Amino acid sequence: MNFGVSFPQTNIGNDPVVIRNFVQTAEDLGFERLTLVDHILGAKDARDTPWAVHYTIEYGFHEPMALFAWIAGFTEKIQLVTANVVLPQRQTELVAKQAAEIDILSGGRLVLGVGVGWSSAEFKALGMDFDNRGDRIEEQVALLRQLWSDELVDFQGQWHQMRDMGMNPRPARRSIPIWFGAMADIAIRRAARIGDGWLMSPRTKPDDVMRRKIEIFHETAQAAGRNSDQLGIDATVFAEDRGPDEWLAEAEAWQAMGATSVTFRTSESGFTSIDQHLAAMRKLAEAAA
Repeated sequence: MNFGVSFPQTNIGNDPVVIRNFVQTAEDLGFERLTLVDHILGAKDARDTPWAVHYTIEYGFHEPMALFAWIAGFTEKIQLVTANVVLPQRQTELVAKQAAEIDILSGGRLVLGVGVGWSSAEFKALGMDFDNRGDRIEEQVALLRQLWSDELVDFQGQWHQMRDMGMNPRPARRSIPIWFGAMADIAIRRAARIGDGWLMSPRTKPDDVMRRKIEIFHETAQAAGRNSDQLGIDATVFAEDRGPDEWLAEAEAWQAMGATSVTFRTSESGFTSIDQHLAAMRKLAEAAA
């Protein structure tokens, strides 16, 4: 199984030494990807869902594009995956430029995971329209790909217009994989139609509900004339109060259902020190070896 690890945004703190040690440990242990959650602003109070308690002003969120640019300089092989940049609350052209820069600095290791977001208050504070975010993200993805591939771009969309303008530098491979974070069926279908992969919601289990959603992903890709076997599907396994046997069993269940990779998430597992996060990573790496 292909294992990645989630950067513990809300637990790691702001010490660059601690952050660097976590990332280097993940790479040294053989984790193939580092995923990073995105939130620009936090609200005073949590939304009325169990997981939203971790998305208030009390919890830190490092900016993924800036952090990955720094991480690119001291890592060599671990893939850098935004999971997910809330694309409709950001300027498309700026994201294209930032992503290209990280891809260049990392030697082509960036995967741009994008999502539509859920916090209407955050959209409002950033001056972005929350209601049209689903349609807008599709146009944004089209423009991103054109800015990375073409020297000069002519683009006339509903929300983006430019003529004979371009970006320099562009990614060396002239493209960056775009994966979609998705849970609702409409978002899963979007990922299957225009994405390079699907980052499944971390708050799911390998059950019949998710089996059907994976079927929807494959069916939609095939209906769009795409080879669904060439698209990635990433699932999440939480550390929680469990051990390697349970982690591996859940990962194997996801793999049997069609996941191509698994992200190990030590956040939201009750850990009170970064050493506990590191210890869990080591246990999984040893068990999976």
